[in-house]
Amino acid sequence: MFFDSFDSAQLESQLSGDRFTAVYRLFGNENTARSKAEDICAEQTVEFPVKLLPKTIAEKITGTIENFEKESEGIYRAAISFAEETAAVEFTQFINVLFGNISMKQGIQLVSVIPSKKILDMLPGPQFGISGIREITGVPQRPPLFTALKPMGLSAENLAELAAVFTQGGIDIIKDDHGLSDQVFAPFEERVQRCAAAVKEANVKFNRKAVYVANITAPFDKIIDRAYRAKELGAGGVMLSPGISGFDSLRKMTEAGLPVFAHPAWMGGMAMNPMQGVSCGVLYGTLMRLAGADAVIFPNFGGRFPLSHQDCMDIVTESRKPAGTLRPMFPSPAGGMELKNIRSMIENYGSDMLLLIGSGLFSCGDDILENCRKFIESAEGC
Repeated sequence: MFFDSFDSAQLESQLSGDRFTAVYRLFGNENTARSKAEDICAEQTVEFPVKLLPKTIAEKITGTIENFEKESEGIYRAAISFAEETAAVEFTQFINVLFGNISMKQGIQLVSVIPSKKILDMLPGPQFGISGIREITGVPQRPPLFTALKPMGLSAENLAELAAVFTQGGIDIIKDDHGLSDQVFAPFEERVQRCAAAVKEANVKFNRKAVYVANITAPFDKIIDRAYRAKELGAGGVMLSPGISGFDSLRKMTEAGLPVFAHPAWMGGMAMNPMQGVSCGVLYGTLMRLAGADAVIFPNFGGRFPLSHQDCMDIVTESRKPAGTLRPMFPSPAGGMELKNIRSMIENYGSDMLLLIGSGLFSCGDDILENCRKFIESAEGC
């Protein structure tokens, strides 16, 4: 046989018996859905015909269907557990086991992740989370106010001027727009230096505690340097788009010692098809939080992106629900929000969220300071 030299006892001794679980939504009739569940068990682990495997590998390494049930007509759910050793104590491999090759097959959606204790222990989770960001910004109860420096094309000096005005107006967190990287019109080094200095000066002058968040999404060999350089230049937080740079880069950024803000750019194709990919709750909630994001930005329902109310509620639930020792993460609904949306957002999500309004702060009047005042009043009046 192929594996005559395989040592079954050795493998048994290497396995703890602890497992993590993923739940998949499967589309088709019952036989089709069950076949997909069985396919996940092998494809996400051994990627090998199960009938040809040594018995111990077939029983211990391939995934195990723990539960299979009908959700509605033509839709089933399967809870599949995996030996925690298949994740190799690496976040990258953990994600690979959850939804690697199988992501390229139709009619399968990852809808829930239940990590084992060892998986939770290997991941940093939020280093600041909701309580830490509240402490930094000095906002103990209401939702902290959040905005973005834009549009692309402004100079670093122009952006710093805006940051100072936002700070004077009482905005708590001021971030780079996600499209600002190292363009010639606002180079990274100059932009971060100017904006951090402008916010610091305005904080002193107007008795504020605003935080400037620098976008560090960049080529792999530059991300770490940008994170630490942003800190040296006075940024109070960093923002990363893990859909572009990779989830593990988000995990690594927690080591810089600043709050980490996650942006959803490039991820829409993973979560927008209701019959394929990863659910919004898992993608923007569970995985962002496990990777170490202190806050996650996501498109709010009713804005210019097509997420549903339930999608958004799932993200918020995953951001804040108890999960071992993981701190809760700030959800930040965004995407075309205006002052008129504030009441709805607070009614739906409560006060433990970041109220992010970007272009909407410009479209509600010609006076930015006055618009900031309206923003504060709207948040405090709900």
